[in-house]
Amino acid sequence: MNSADSANSARAKQRLRRFTHSIQGRLVALFLLLALATTAVLMVGMQRLLHNGWQGYARPLVADYATRLAQDLGTPPDPARAAALAQRLPITVHIEGPRVRYDSHPPRHRGRDAGEPSDRDNANANADNGDSDNAEAYAAPGWGLVRRTADGHRIVFGLAAPPDNLRPRLVGWAMLATLLLLTAAAYASVRRLLSPLAAMGAGAQAFGRGEFEHPIAVQRDDELGLLTRHINGMASNLSGMLQAQRTLLLAISHELRSPLTRARVNAELVEEGPPRQALLRDLGEMRDLISSLLESERLARGPAALQAESTDLAALVQDLVATQFADHVLVLRLQAGIGPVQADPARLRLLLRNLIDNALRHGAGGAPPEVFLRLEPDGRIALGVRDHGPGVAPEQLAQLGQPFYRPDSARSRGSGGVGLGLYLCQRVAQAHGGELRLRNAAPGLEVSAVWAPV
Repeated sequence: MNSADSANSARAKQRLRRFTHSIQGRLVALFLLLALATTAVLMVGMQRLLHNGWQGYARPLVADYATRLAQDLGTPPDPARAAALAQRLPITVHIEGPRVRYDSHPPRHRGRDAGEPSDRDNANANADNGDSDNAEAYAAPGWGLVRRTADGHRIVFGLAAPPDNLRPRLVGWAMLATLLLLTAAAYASVRRLLSPLAAMGAGAQAFGRGEFEHPIAVQRDDELGLLTRHINGMASNLSGMLQAQRTLLLAISHELRSPLTRARVNAELVEEGPPRQALLRDLGEMRDLISSLLESERLARGPAALQAESTDLAALVQDLVATQFADHVLVLRLQAGIGPVQADPARLRLLLRNLIDNALRHGAGGAPPEVFLRLEPDGRIALGVRDHGPGVAPEQLAQLGQPFYRPDSARSRGSGGVGLGLYLCQRVAQAHGGELRLRNAAPGLEVSAVWAPV
């Protein structure tokens, strides 16, 4: 099986899994099972009802009617009367005896249906071959429609084959087709009834990514429509709270810049020595923190915050390493054949600089960090860095992109950083329409921005 067949098989299994795990599929299956169960109960109940009614009421009446019909045929039985009777009623008349042999429906014309014998049985019971032992094969089993006359003739009454439009087999197929049509109509109705769920799911995912600009469209005025309005109201409240937090954070950051600048000017006047260096280092960390906060809030606007242009990613990596990390040993693994893409080079340099700084800080003196650029199997571009340090506990990987988060082991404030580097990288990746991917490379940690090229 080639890769295309494997992909088609995987997609088919995924669609089947979505259908079997969906509310629509379960409701339709429930309707179908209910219809089948109702049909089975009705069939069994009607069968028992007809059986009891036949044994108690209809059978004696039919037996008495067969006796009267036999008397009307006379002694010996009159074939002309038998033919007129077979034309008037949906029955068959078979007469055999010492003087009269007659069959209203010879075997070649006799149909097979409920209560009807096979052609072989009919041939055995045909009066022309003189075998009278199988004459009762013409009658439905247990009906008691065999009568003997005083002169030794046997008269067997049976049911004639019904018309084609009344055959039970055709009726059964018609019932099955009707049931399938009703099931299809039920599925279409359920799908239309639950159609707002798809819009609500897509809207909830957009809200989870922080995209509150487009509320979910309200399609109906029922309970699902009311739920949609509640979700839109919740999203509006969350958007307002997040916007208020961002406004407060930006205001504080802007206000801190002025006193921080004055503090740094005053620190420059302090006498040379360890206290002065420590003070300048702390002020520089505060400056970097405020710059990162302001940049992350600018990137929160998504692609609108970027200044995209045609960018050669391999050249960007080589230039950044040559100009800002010339004193460090880095291994470049840049896949050839990746052409220029639309991206913001300044933001990508910021992302790559933060990733290299993290790798150098937490590499634990192992092998040099690797800076890579490659195409993923799904066609997306991966730009990132791998170190060869102790890595991160699996349960902490999902939290590394959160602001101000630092794992307790190895990656602490003592080793540098304020916990905003990966958060800022995540903002850059998301603004380019991608994601920040983190995984333990055993040894070390691999962090990359993955996005679809434009």
